[in-house]
Amino acid sequence: MAINLQKGQKIDIGLSRITVGLGWDPNEGTGHDFDLDASAIMINENRKLLAEDYFIFYNNLKSPDGSLEHTGDDPDGKSSDGDDDEAIKIDLNKINKDVNEILFVVTIEDFERRKQNFGQVRNSYIRIVDEDSNVEIAKYELDEDFSVETGVEFGRLYKRNNQWKFEASGIGYKADLGFFLEKYYSGQIIK
Repeated sequence: MAINLQKGQKIDIGLSRITVGLGWDPNEGTGHDFDLDASAIMINENRKLLAEDYFIFYNNLKSPDGSLEHTGDDPDGKSSDGDDDEAIKIDLNKINKDVNEILFVVTIEDFERRKQNFGQVRNSYIRIVDEDSNVEIAKYELDEDFSVETGVEFGRLYKRNNQWKFEASGIGYKADLGFFLEKYYSGQIIK
């Protein structure tokens, strides 16, 4: 049976091949489709992105070490039919040894023009699924009221004593994808 996580709760992963699924349901009647984008940021012990190709998102679907693979963008949230809107497959055995943490964030594309925020989104979650058995291991449902936030860090995988753990984060930002790049990338910003 899956563990229902609370904000800040941490668990041991104990698996090598997992899928991180992210899901959400936009409220009806906002006038525009919602394009929410899941991303993974692979950072080192200094909390910096290793290199720009270790930022996994809709324009960079696979990490250079082959450990992370984004299954693709769902530009309007309508193709999930109640399942994960976007997912990232992970093989923890392949992760570059310099990666100490992987942040999972979701941002709202074109939020300013469309006047959208996470207050207009419901049923948001992040879950961990055993890739081999397709069994859900843990799930964190965001129940905070993010009324002005446009980017949310849902959770993070992190390495302690060579063991991978997961923490349910639920941290909201008034931010877009560029914000997260600037926050974690020490080199030239990707456009």
